[in-house]
Amino acid sequence: MSAIEPTSATAADTWFEDFRPGQRIRHARAATIDAVTGAFLAKRVMNTAQVHWNNQAGRDGVLGPGFVVFGLITASTVLGLAGQDTTENAECETSYDDFRFTAPVYQGDTVSAFSEVISVQPHPERNDVGVVQFAHWGVNQDDTVVFHGKRTALVRKRVSCADS
Repeated sequence: MSAIEPTSATAADTWFEDFRPGQRIRHARAATIDAVTGAFLAKRVMNTAQVHWNNQAGRDGVLGPGFVVFGLITASTVLGLAGQDTTENAECETSYDDFRFTAPVYQGDTVSAFSEVISVQPHPERNDVGVVQFAHWGVNQDDTVVFHGKRTALVRKRVSCADS
């Protein structure tokens, strides 16, 4: 994945016109998932699987030692890291599809995000936005892919915002 160019810490080219199918993005930031992110949020969304926040269950679990991070926290982390480069100028996100959790993420793991533009289409009824579909994936500190999924968004056009 090192062949994908990293972005800067702030993105300027996130308007509909800036995306092209096949474009690949290595997002600048990564995030370490700590106990607050892992155990606390699993409890807050009422995910009661013991491997997320019970020390003994985590130690004796079949997925390995340690607390396993709730999958939707992994997905949210990847989507959040990708957001500044993909959906910063989105009016709304219209769908999430094909979420796959391909390896466990443990508290203390650091997740990095990557994206690819799948399609760029004009909106059938509006001139101020277009429809962009992205594939996103996350890797841990060992470059193991831990998540992949798709997101579709209505992204504002640069021209329409300049006229406002």
